[in-house]
Amino acid sequence: MKDNLKDIFERDLSGEVIPLTDPDYHKIGSVINEAQKIIAELNNIYHDKDEVQALFSRLTGIDVDKTFELLPPFYTDFGRNIRVGKNVFINHCCEFMDRGGITIGNDVLIAPKVNLITIGHPLNPADRRATYTAPIAIANGVWIGAGATVMPGVTIGENSVVAAGAVVTKDVPSNTVVAGVPAKVVKALNFDSIG
Repeated sequence: MKDNLKDIFERDLSGEVIPLTDPDYHKIGSVINEAQKIIAELNNIYHDKDEVQALFSRLTGIDVDKTFELLPPFYTDFGRNIRVGKNVFINHCCEFMDRGGITIGNDVLIAPKVNLITIGHPLNPADRRATYTAPIAIANGVWIGAGATVMPGVTIGENSVVAAGAVVTKDVPSNTVVAGVPAKVVKALNFDSIG
């Protein structure tokens, strides 16, 4: 039974199934509409680094660090639940579906066409238009390769590498390389021997 004392954003972030018929769904819709306006502005004309940072800060509602870099185009469904650390680089054509929350640590590299997906749908066809969320957490020093997809509820450990094209469905241990569909650990990273 839903907790009527929580607003729809709290319920959404907690992973509650939210049907389109929820009486407060229009609040989510309003945030989505505002995010799409900002994304259109970001993607449709050239912006220098400072302008990109300002637009991304407006999208998330939190000022990004001056070391943050993003190459548009960039896509998101919501925007409000993205948090990025220092020295983060996001390459072009990435899609962040962030209603469940996306937290990106410091010194993270995200290659082109990476998908971070925090939202899912119930399997029952009668309920499939409803949504639920689970957060994604990316620790410091992570590199996510081109075209990789990270699914809801995944944590990627410190200094790990997600290979290009991988589909990450489970947590990634720190200091490892994962690859494949679904992604599996293919290498442990030993930084004492890396030049």
